[in-house]
Amino acid sequence: MAEVTRVPLQPIASGSLSRLWIGLVVLAVLAALAALWTPRPAVVEVEELSAGTGAFPSETDVVFVNYTGTLDDGTVFDESQSPGWPVPGILPDATPMALDQVVPGFREAILKMQRGGSYKIKIPAEKAYGDAPPPESKVPPGADLNFDVTVIEFMTREEAEQRYAAMISALGQMENPNGAAPGPVQ
Repeated sequence: MAEVTRVPLQPIASGSLSRLWIGLVVLAVLAALAALWTPRPAVVEVEELSAGTGAFPSETDVVFVNYTGTLDDGTVFDESQSPGWPVPGILPDATPMALDQVVPGFREAILKMQRGGSYKIKIPAEKAYGDAPPPESKVPPGADLNFDVTVIEFMTREEAEQRYAAMISALGQMENPNGAAPGPVQ
């Protein structure tokens, strides 16, 4: 049987262990500081104020919402208005929005909402208008956006278009109940 070569252990120099611990602490502090300066992805925050029911909208749906949009200082930059449909009951009495035509952060938030629910949304500038808000907007460059939103209804774009066409047809019938073509104005 072969004998293992023995290596004598050397004593640790005085103060080496405390220098090792100090080095580890310095590395931990540097790692924490680096984490603070590392850019984080922009996150849309959604707070449920009152629960909705049923399914969630899809990215191509049209949602009908009541909302108020504010800046961090409380300035209202946008607010829904009743559409005042000429024929009530065909389309919901709320502002229609095609989800494929809103800022990415708003779409991301709406996709987490249910019919009838009320929510608070905080959208970071990177997922809103960034440094290029719409011309003549009350939104300054780089502004985060806040919304209070109530989801009234949502439906596919096709269903919304069909309902809109039905409303226009009903409006035409109301204006001309006997179906005759309107004559010249005298």
